[in-house]
Amino acid sequence: MRTVEISEEPIRLGQFLKLAQLAEDGGHAKELIEDGEVHVNGSVELRRGAQLRDGDVVVVEGDEVRISVRR
Repeated sequence: MRTVEISEEPIRLGQFLKLAQLAEDGGHAKELIEDGEVHVNGSVELRRGAQLRDGDVVVVEGDEVRISVRR
């Protein structure tokens, strides 16, 4: 599992997927989410605007990323 730092929370799921390089762009992020391929803290997340916070874990196609707020 890798960690990606964000400057402030919350961050929207679609934005985070791009930041963490789990999606190539916004369209790809939308597609991944709509296809049910994105898990947040163990549950499928279907809302592109879902709010993510420090400590949340996002999984896409086996790639696990933990969110950390830069302090």
